[in-house]
Amino acid sequence: MVAYLGAHVVVTGGTGALGTAVVTALRAAGAVCHVTNIVAAELERFPHRDDPGVHITRDLDLADEAKVRRFYAALPPLWASIHLAGGFAMSPVAETSAVDFADQFQMNALSSFLCSAAAIRAIRSRAELGPGGAKGGRIVNVAARPALEWRGGAGMAAYAASKAAVAALTVALAEEVAKDGILVNAVAPSILDTAANRAAMPKADFAAWPKVEEVAATIAFLASPENKVTRGGIVPVYGRA
Repeated sequence: MVAYLGAHVVVTGGTGALGTAVVTALRAAGAVCHVTNIVAAELERFPHRDDPGVHITRDLDLADEAKVRRFYAALPPLWASIHLAGGFAMSPVAETSAVDFADQFQMNALSSFLCSAAAIRAIRSRAELGPGGAKGGRIVNVAARPALEWRGGAGMAAYAASKAAVAALTVALAEEVAKDGILVNAVAPSILDTAANRAAMPKADFAAWPKVEEVAATIAFLASPENKVTRGGIVPVYGRA
């Protein structure tokens, strides 16, 4: 079990299926979570909505630089920031408009960039050491399997390109802030085993899909003080798919 010892951690998109699993793992390890939510219906089934160690901010536009800066500036001393919020859309390239393409970059790449930048400022301004006397902090982004492989991306050009940008951002940023003790990584899931994905693909082999709890465990480790050496990693979490 990774130990956060009361450290403050941002989890964007923390009320979704993967977000819920991540918050559950972080709370079990002693973290205080600052969660953003944009889908009101998710809060109705979010098991941590009444947890005093989970602080929920609703309707924060993560592509709005000024709002993101204000959100991070108002947080208690920050240890880590985990960026799960994003969007997914499919369409053939010939039927994808410039607006559609830009929307995927705004939801995935721009939001990760703005949150990472704000998190770095917040972590650098923290006066005290992190959990267990650790220095610096941690950032975890979410790329995607179609962004890393030549196969499997048909019909997902805009999505794959935006997630490839997240991967490139992660690698570049990891090198930039290593001297501050801030370790930056990303996970790259394949199709997650969620109720929504099962409904969309009822004939798929669900057993082969990675479980959200398993992916959450990887994220919780990467964001923890127990991760002392991994940075610039785009960690595949593919399951058996």
